[in-house]
Amino acid sequence: MYSKADKKRAIELYYQYHHSWSAVTRELGYPSLGALKRWIKDYEEDAKATHTDTPRKRKPKYSDTQRQAAVDHFFEHGQFITKTVKALGYPSRQLLREWLLEDPRCDDTLRSRTVVNKPAATEEVKAKAVEALYKREVPAREIAEDFGVSRETLYGWKRDVLGETFPAKQAPSLSDERSAEKIVNPEVSSLQARIKELELQNDILLQVNALLKKDLGIDHLNLTNREKVQVIDALRDKYSLNTLLKALQLSKSSYFYQRDAIAKGDKYEAIRPRLKVIFKQNYESYGYRRIKMELDDEGIHLSEKVIRRLMSEEGLEVTVTRCRKYSSYAGEITPAVPNILDRDFQAEAPNQKLVTDITESSIQAGKVYLSPLIDCFDGQITSWTIGTSPNAELVNTMLSAAAETFTLNEKPIVHSDRGAHYRWPGWIELMNGFGFTRSMSKKASTPDNAQAESFFGHLKTEFFYNRSWLGKSIDDFTKELDLYIEWYNTKRRKKVLGGKSPQEYRQSKAA
Repeated sequence: MYSKADKKRAIELYYQYHHSWSAVTRELGYPSLGALKRWIKDYEEDAKATHTDTPRKRKPKYSDTQRQAAVDHFFEHGQFITKTVKALGYPSRQLLREWLLEDPRCDDTLRSRTVVNKPAATEEVKAKAVEALYKREVPAREIAEDFGVSRETLYGWKRDVLGETFPAKQAPSLSDERSAEKIVNPEVSSLQARIKELELQNDILLQVNALLKKDLGIDHLNLTNREKVQVIDALRDKYSLNTLLKALQLSKSSYFYQRDAIAKGDKYEAIRPRLKVIFKQNYESYGYRRIKMELDDEGIHLSEKVIRRLMSEEGLEVTVTRCRKYSSYAGEITPAVPNILDRDFQAEAPNQKLVTDITESSIQAGKVYLSPLIDCFDGQITSWTIGTSPNAELVNTMLSAAAETFTLNEKPIVHSDRGAHYRWPGWIELMNGFGFTRSMSKKASTPDNAQAESFFGHLKTEFFYNRSWLGKSIDDFTKELDLYIEWYNTKRRKKVLGGKSPQEYRQSKAA
């Protein structure tokens, strides 16, 4: 497919472009990567076969005088390869070894130290070297030289074979020698390593349980870095730092960073009690956003991320519980009126659009019913009544109390669901008498009265579900419900109002 000239051109470009396959194919547009590799391979094999019989000798880098000076220096100055290279500035350690092997003064011991490209030591050789190190009949340096390795390599073999904590420098007893012989056995060494690993894991889990009060079955790798540091510090007397860091998969830099941070102490120590107070005073309903607003007003400026973390550490969590919804629908008693609001709950001023509904709270002492009238302008509870029966008096009293606070020109739209209370003649007469406009949701359409449903959701979550009402009377519950609504109107922050309470927002608009 390709001529000899094409192949030659591709091969020449390959070497010209510093052995770049892609550069050749990009330049010529041919051949494929596999084909080019075959051409190069065939070319190099042909070239090798052609020049095998007449190898070209390379000019030596160092003269015979320099070579002899290096070898003489080695034998005259303690026979240290590294020191000879440093003193003379030449040659490389490997080249000096080659020179020494050709010198007649090189004996068998020196030859074992200077073998170039010697194979990796076998387990049997390592075992014999470690056994000699353990018995310590001669210095460790001489043992290392006997086996043709450095002193550091010898001790590395010792750690691999006997482990970190096995004694390597003591007068050996008969039992110790037997122990060493057993440990040198690769199978026994593997079992001992596994036992040590299991002991370490067990100690870690025990410390996790004792220090951090966590379950023994927890995965220690899921601990935070700070928790891992606490565990490591508790086990430093028994294990080395590197062993613990490896077991807990923690970097050394992270360990020292966390340890320094722990030593500095908790810089939020003074803030934590205040977080608890704010959370408790606000019916345990504030999340990190509204707690941040409270702290900002007090001149304490923290990021939302920090507040969220501190709340998590202190266990400040808003609980959410759902229960069945109370229904007051009793059929089509009187004709329904149109839905004038049509889910538009925005109002430009107070007392223009009001919504109402009834919610039931069941406690040990009995059932309690709340009937509020809510202003769409800012969500403020304009008036409310609490009773033990969802009757006409409950809603009529609420409406009459609200009407007393309006001026003669304020004729709001009052929106409700299709409950029986808002279709009885008494309610209709009151609405007509005050000149208010009736509006009513469609049947079984909760979103049509979303403003009231939203308030009931906050009421149940913040006030009712997260508290115990055992032993509370109806009067006790009523008093606390009154206090909650007062707090809702005057203190509870709403994000849609710029972090203000309904009362604060209304006052700011009136100013």
